[in-house]
Amino acid sequence: MTPKLQRLSDALERLLGAKPVARLGELTLEVSAGDYLKTAQTLRDHAELRFEELMDLCGVDYSTYGDRPRQGARFAAVAHLLSVTHNWRLRLRVFCPDAAFPLLASLVEVWPSVNWYEREAFDLFGIVFEGHPDLRRILTDYGFVGHPFRKDFPILGHVEMRYDPEQKRVVYEPVTIEPREVTPRVVREAHYGEGG
Repeated sequence: MTPKLQRLSDALERLLGAKPVARLGELTLEVSAGDYLKTAQTLRDHAELRFEELMDLCGVDYSTYGDRPRQGARFAAVAHLLSVTHNWRLRLRVFCPDAAFPLLASLVEVWPSVNWYEREAFDLFGIVFEGHPDLRRILTDYGFVGHPFRKDFPILGHVEMRYDPEQKRVVYEPVTIEPREVTPRVVREAHYGEGG
């Protein structure tokens, strides 16, 4: 670990009582769902930390991770933070305690830029952010069934939507996907690209 990361790691351990994990040149701080909001406020406001900017937040489904099923919590939110003052970055990860109803506190009051990122994690993973001012789908249709980035979501989905000109409205139908050749032509055809 570089001296700069070590300083950040020491400050996090001293101020928050949590030891971050160093990997690939960055630190990841994992906190419990109950401490998530309070930790975020400390990360932003404490003079030794000053993470003024939330650059990204994403949902993660850990139901299978690596080469084996994961033991423990399934869904997590991972926030990527930047301290312009100190020129360092931090990953803040929190697991949802209940996989059947993944629920976390919203960070909108701490970093307003998280608004759409939380909506995306809700839409794609089904993570509910309590206290979010406008938690609704952002990428899928309002009538969409399920959360498409969950690892148990059917690859073909559940329904497809199309506009029916005869009924003059949008209709939902079971998914119908015709099989197609997915092997590139350069691999599929023995003499592809040869002159002549």
